[in-house]
Amino acid sequence: MTTDEHASRGIDFDRPNAARVYDYLIGGKLNYAIDREFAERILEVRPEARELALLNRKWLRRAVRFGAEQGIRQFLDIGSGMPTVGHVHEIAQSIDPASRVVYVDNEPIAVAHSEIVLEDNDNAAMVQADAELPADVLEHPTTERLLDFTEPVMLIMAAFIHFVPDARHPAGLVAAYRDALAPGSYLALSSGTFEGQGEEVRRAAELYRKSGTDVVARSRAELRALVDGFEILPPGIVFTPEWRPDDPAEVGAHPEQASQLALVGRKN
Repeated sequence: MTTDEHASRGIDFDRPNAARVYDYLIGGKLNYAIDREFAERILEVRPEARELALLNRKWLRRAVRFGAEQGIRQFLDIGSGMPTVGHVHEIAQSIDPASRVVYVDNEPIAVAHSEIVLEDNDNAAMVQADAELPADVLEHPTTERLLDFTEPVMLIMAAFIHFVPDARHPAGLVAAYRDALAPGSYLALSSGTFEGQGEEVRRAAELYRKSGTDVVARSRAELRALVDGFEILPPGIVFTPEWRPDDPAEVGAHPEQASQLALVGRKN
């Protein structure tokens, strides 16, 4: 994009953006110098940060595949971030090309590039909205066009809820989306945690806070409270590599090093 296009989309070059930092960590190219500089600071504290970001992405792919295998053909990805290889629509539509996917993000670069990636895909689209305002998402014309909330949907909150501090009522936010879902819908959620972590994880969270992005690491008990109204499916709330791995060997001796807990729940 040109400088004028950057300005018109409201892109902030003065501080790193979490979506663009994540994109850099998983090997993407949709990021800027300020994002890369911040990511390198994170890597100084947590040299394995790239691998951890990829573990979350691998969990997301398994969760989407699980949802599709249960018959879900509608997906709402909240805080979706940058379009990358193996994103939700690629996984879901590889199982059924008719699967419909709505991505939601308010990061202008994520939105702009998603629009390009999805340009020729009639069953997937990006909604630019503040995900913390559920009505803006659920009542958006694109959402209403692609998703039928009288039928089951998989709601995805991958590495999203830890950016919502308690003061902004994350439980109420999850509940607002839950209430819009039909019975038989699913929630796939992952979140940073301090459970089983060393001091380096707290230092990384502090770097995010100082950059202007709150990160709230939550325990299993706190996540369980956030997803009230969903039946948490086996294996429960576990570290991302432990959630239904394709190969048990992929879990490794220290799954807690993933630093993120994950769950899939069902609305009955």
